[in-house]
Amino acid sequence: MDTNLFPANPILIVDDEEAVIQSLTNILKSNGINNIIGCQESRQVMANVRSTDIEVILLDLSMPHISGGELLSEIHPDFPHIPIIIVTATNEVEAAVDCMKAGAFDYMVKAVEENRLISGVKRAIEIRELKREYAELRTRFLADRLNNPEAFSQIITQNRQMQSTFLYVESIAKTNEPVLITGETGVGKNLVARAIHEVSKRAGAFVAVNVAGLDDAMFADTLFGHKKGAFTGAMGSREGLIQQAKGGTLFLDEIGDLSMASQIKLLKLLDTREYYPLGSDLAKRTDARIVLATNRDLDELIEENKFRKDLYYRLSTHEIRVLPLRERKDDLPVLFNYFLEEAAKELSKSKPSVPPELLILLETYHFPGNIRELRSMIFDSVSKQSTKTISLTPFKEAIGRIAPKVTAKSSESLLIFTEKLPTIKQATDLLAEEALKRAKGNQSIAAGLLGISHQALNKRLQRKQERM
Repeated sequence: MDTNLFPANPILIVDDEEAVIQSLTNILKSNGINNIIGCQESRQVMANVRSTDIEVILLDLSMPHISGGELLSEIHPDFPHIPIIIVTATNEVEAAVDCMKAGAFDYMVKAVEENRLISGVKRAIEIRELKREYAELRTRFLADRLNNPEAFSQIITQNRQMQSTFLYVESIAKTNEPVLITGETGVGKNLVARAIHEVSKRAGAFVAVNVAGLDDAMFADTLFGHKKGAFTGAMGSREGLIQQAKGGTLFLDEIGDLSMASQIKLLKLLDTREYYPLGSDLAKRTDARIVLATNRDLDELIEENKFRKDLYYRLSTHEIRVLPLRERKDDLPVLFNYFLEEAAKELSKSKPSVPPELLILLETYHFPGNIRELRSMIFDSVSKQSTKTISLTPFKEAIGRIAPKVTAKSSESLLIFTEKLPTIKQATDLLAEEALKRAKGNQSIAAGLLGISHQALNKRLQRKQERM
């Protein structure tokens, strides 16, 4: 294999005009993209795609025999991983919209500007490389133990406990029992719900709704739908989400916020698999799998008489707890790299290099907002980034804003004392030692954990050394 070719797999240019193929080839080669195949005969395209691992396709629309639109509709369903960029003289909004709906990666009008063409092709190559990279990562960690690793592709992790969760998902995915997913905000409960649906291989759709803030009437109407005239303003019948999820999965998020009346309706639905659209006396049955999620402590809500115990027992047949980020810190490097690449692409910036102390800083943080918070931090930092190396400052500012302040009430649990109290000097030495341990020896980060300046920590360490 020629290692000087870029990309490793060829770019396929499809156009009935040789001059166009040559022009596009010259532009690509002058920008370092030199692995190119040209095809003038539209009837040979599918043979090329089936026999060769194509990286990206540049496709004209107006060609004799088989049009580019027909080829797009034939290629994309069977080879969805291949980005198809339409390069055509057809400058019509309707044509562009139709192509994008059919699965085109991009749409460009001849004669396309060189920068526009190159950026589009490079972006397509980068996305394919990124998908391959994470496919290899998933294979390394998951393929030897999971039957459906692709179903978990959106959950970026190398954590063993998370992988055990995936195994559990596979073991329960095809049952009809409800699944309760618990976990803090931002941990990715919706991704686990979608993975359950993917592994179940159900023919129907995955339908998701956040039920927080829905009163009892809105909850019933949203889930069960209504008949014409069921209430003032009901000018026609409307099917509910439970009907839309027929043969598939209905995902109810934030069920800890449901009113007691809505909880009764949900319990009856789970028990009988029947429901009544508003205004109807005829019960309907559902075969939808029901997956539910909450970031609330249901045991605590039961104690406060805000959540029905019988409903909880009905839900907890299959319960999945998604780990908070602070319990899977080994995922920080892979998540950070993933979001950094995503942010750089979305913000059209070069991917910055990362100073090693940044990950050390993040490892000392408890992440109350979990993965969603990490992603926001990275996007904010990349948006402000103006050098080749990402700055620690936006991260320090975010952590400083969000880090909990010690109060008289909370301070009781921060320290555990033995029968003999340490002296002030001993206590400060132990605090400094623990901070340095958590900061992996980085004095600047350790000082931030202690709420003192780098210079103040350094003086304390010097005094300790002199006493020894």
